[in-house]
Amino acid sequence: MARKLKIRDLTLRDGQQSLFATRMTGEQVAQVIDFYKDAGFYAMEVWGGAVPDSVMRYLDESPWTRLSSISEVIQGRSYLTALSRGRNLFGYAPYPDTVIDGFYKEAVKQGLGIMRVFDALNDLNNVKSSIKKINEVGAIADGAVCYTVDPKPERPEKPVEKKGFFARLFGAKEEEPVEKKIFTDEYFVEKAKGMETLGAKIITLKDMAGLINPARVATLMPKLKAAVNVPIDFHTHCTPGYGLASSLMAVIHGVDILDTNIWYFGGGSAAPAIELIYIFCQKMGIEVEVNMTAVAKIRERLEGIRRELAAYDLVKSFPITFDPLTDKIPAEVDALFDKAIAAAKANREDELLDACHRIEAYFNFPKPNIIVKEAEVPGGMYSNMVAQLKSLGAEDVLNDAMALIPEVRKAAGLVPLVTPTSQIVGSQAVNLAIDRKKGNPDYTMVTNQFINLIKGEYGKTPVPIDPAFREKITGSAEEKPYDISSYKAPENPTLPEYGGMKLAKDENDYLLLQLFPTVGATFLRNRRAEEYAAAPKEEKAEEKTPAEAPITGPVQKVPMGGSVISVAVKAGDSVKKGAPLLVYEAMKMENTVTAEREGVIKRVFVQPGQVIATDAVLVEYEK
Repeated sequence: MARKLKIRDLTLRDGQQSLFATRMTGEQVAQVIDFYKDAGFYAMEVWGGAVPDSVMRYLDESPWTRLSSISEVIQGRSYLTALSRGRNLFGYAPYPDTVIDGFYKEAVKQGLGIMRVFDALNDLNNVKSSIKKINEVGAIADGAVCYTVDPKPERPEKPVEKKGFFARLFGAKEEEPVEKKIFTDEYFVEKAKGMETLGAKIITLKDMAGLINPARVATLMPKLKAAVNVPIDFHTHCTPGYGLASSLMAVIHGVDILDTNIWYFGGGSAAPAIELIYIFCQKMGIEVEVNMTAVAKIRERLEGIRRELAAYDLVKSFPITFDPLTDKIPAEVDALFDKAIAAAKANREDELLDACHRIEAYFNFPKPNIIVKEAEVPGGMYSNMVAQLKSLGAEDVLNDAMALIPEVRKAAGLVPLVTPTSQIVGSQAVNLAIDRKKGNPDYTMVTNQFINLIKGEYGKTPVPIDPAFREKITGSAEEKPYDISSYKAPENPTLPEYGGMKLAKDENDYLLLQLFPTVGATFLRNRRAEEYAAAPKEEKAEEKTPAEAPITGPVQKVPMGGSVISVAVKAGDSVKKGAPLLVYEAMKMENTVTAEREGVIKRVFVQPGQVIATDAVLVEYEK
């Protein structure tokens, strides 16, 4: 009896997030979802990750509608899956159990079947409540262990002479110090066992940055299979060039579920294409439990959708048109598949990678991204950094920021780079690059989330943070975990300008406010504005806005563009240097702007919800 391989399709969530900055619209999803009904995927990842935030932020669409509309079509033929961050869910602050319980209950009610739960620090205490609740509401808890690597050892500038007599006699040099390895096979196995103990019914090895090389899969996958009694899922990306080869190695070593994308949404910074995995499995006598005829219909539509997403396409280089069911590949390319299988079984990594890279080159998938490989970042993080820096007009700091990511990560306790830590570290690397470009001291610009990470509010980091660095960033060398009891539920204000409507009109709306306080509030305000505009009302005379008086006093500007979250001052307020003026969001991070001088506020030029550009004037001081 042929061995079978289950497939989790990532196209509609992770695929579009990694390649197109999560800009796939509900209308585009509707173009393919009918074909998915017949595709027979074990699971379809359609929600979570950046989707709930992005569909509100960029597309002005409801994340709940995205999930429920897909569920209505699929009708339970495949599990619908989502990704969440354990106690953080989709936000940055840890939530109390009441919020976690309400969210999972509603998500399952709207069609979710599997929730993949991870913690960016691999702190098992942060996923305990989520796994328990997912099981209680009748869904499948998928515990994801975040894969990462140890930092590259720093080489001494000059070898040191050994002190021994024979060493001096024969000219031997002092060997470089061997740093203790943190992220060993045993580290990941223990995390997986801990997830299973907590109640996870699937264990995912989640390699969000594509850093796991085939040889490491060959040692780690058998240990995971032997250590736990639930199915193992393998998730990786192709960005640094390991993805296809490592996925093949995972299949050879018995993985139960493999994460893939469909052709035009695969490769590059996304997961491997299912079509290439299908060819490998056909040659090895492994049955891929997917209807590839239905996949062909989805693939055809995805080509046009990708062209519609061209503005967000980092690569803009399409793989050639190909259907593994009908198209014959040249003999020399077919031989590369055989060579890759033989090399994987013999654990000859260089030969395996060479064959896989040549296969990808033939089909015109992107080459390995060396910058991403060296910086050790997820593909989705990279694509979002590019999109956000472009929108801010700050593309010139991208390469400097990428090069600084390992330095920031090490200072932050060697956190795995997965949302939200990837965003926190990446944004802080951008701030550090801007500080150095302006000649400022390092860490002059520090996001609120980076401060919270260094404090200890997100949990235990894999390596303890240097107390001196913690004091520099937070003002105290003491570690301060987040106190869940201090959580304050967001207000649900009445909106006089919209006829006295409540901002959140039902439980689903209020969950959006809890999970996405800034983006959710803007999205809900837009919905109430639409409802108010559609309702009959008396005509009012148009009011003219008086012209602004010219600026004559000293001003303070914002260092980077973003969205205003809150304003702490008003005209007439006296402020001291260092007093908070406002909080704004840039690159999905909150930043507090403090007064650069002592004085009296003459005018405030911004208000909550307003989008501001880099160097926009925030306040004017009295002379």
